Amino acid sequence: MTEFETLAGVAEPGKLYGIGVGPGDVRYMTLRAAGLVRSVDVLAYFAKRGRMGNARKIVAPLVAPARRELKLEYPLTDEVHVSDPAYGEAIARFYRESAETLKNELGEGRSVGLLAEGDPFFYGSFMHMWRRLEGSVAVEVVPGVTGMSGCWTRANTPMTWGDDVLSVVPGTLSEALLVERLTRCDAAVIMKVGRNLAKVRRAVETAGMIDRAIYIERGTMSEERIMPLRACADEIGPYFAMVIIPGNGRRI
Repeated sequence: MTEFETLAGVAEPGKLYGIGVGPGDVRYMTLRAAGLVRSVDVLAYFAKRGRMGNARKIVAPLVAPARRELKLEYPLTDEVHVSDPAYGEAIARFYRESAETLKNELGEGRSVGLLAEGDPFFYGSFMHMWRRLEGSVAVEVVPGVTGMSGCWTRANTPMTWGDDVLSVVPGTLSEALLVERLTRCDAAVIMKVGRNLAKVRRAVETAGMIDRAIYIERGTMSEERIMPLRACADEIGPYFAMVIIPGNGRRI
């Protein structure tokens, strides 16, 4: 066993690993995550139909040729609104079938590493596999650097001071609810901005936080873009986009 393998550990047969691959730059992956990407028998990942998938792109420098891979393609993503019953039915069926596929691989004695952007337990599809499989198969969750911590670090922005309260808010909420949540916190991270960018900007302005708000897309990645939210005139952002609002708490 190499020194790297001794430090990072290697995958165990028949075990499912939820591997947090971090915010986008492969160098921000943990030692444990990198070791498992290299050692699992099957490298699994979610992806939009016809695409590689963001998590798979992140780990590309660590993947050797001819690795056994399992691509789990979503039947739909944003073609149907999440409130539509058809969306829920299609995605629930997809998660059930994906869980069975993973269980079959594990039943054959193979170790499976399921990649997760950021951290597996933070707004990730891995959680839907964990909910269906935990208790029936061996599972290890490997934490990762969250997208938000990668973004506020790249923006060179301390987020919480003293007794500041940080809220993490999905941009998919209604504009009124966004305003309500923002006015009740000291610092905020608004996730899932993407198609909700215009709405998010209006809500931040209404909440009186626009002067502190920073827009970040593809944080830590090669196409990174960081600017004051007020200066971003875009109506729609990419999938990897968020807004951070630092607190103004006690500074000594």
